[in-house]
Amino acid sequence: MAQEKIILSKTGYNPTQFSKVINTTFSQTVSPTPPIASNPIATVNDFFNAYDTLFFSIPITGETNSHEYLVKRSSEYVGGESINETIQALINEINNLRAENLETFTQQNELIKLQSENELLKAQISALSGSSS
Repeated sequence: MAQEKIILSKTGYNPTQFSKVINTTFSQTVSPTPPIASNPIATVNDFFNAYDTLFFSIPITGETNSHEYLVKRSSEYVGGESINETIQALINEINNLRAENLETFTQQNELIKLQSENELLKAQISALSGSSS
């Protein structure tokens, strides 16, 4: 096997020459990002106009891009937990009132039943008293 001679050469630059000769901005490997607009793309009014237009096209449920997502996100922002706590307290109160109402209704039915039995017994006593005279 024949040996080949490889000649290596090195070019060196001093710091002032380096920045003039070598491109250090990586402009050849990455596309430049477009500048961010100084004005917002859409205003709040634009958002709500678009929302009204798209309202029925937006899915009702879903983790993102849905009415459910908007409600959840807005509730987190405005303190929806306190609203949910108020609603839960009202639901609990309704359930307690329903239980009390059922208990009152049951007691009323028992009283009506006892009253009917009492009237029947009075009639039987009256009949027995009348037949023994």
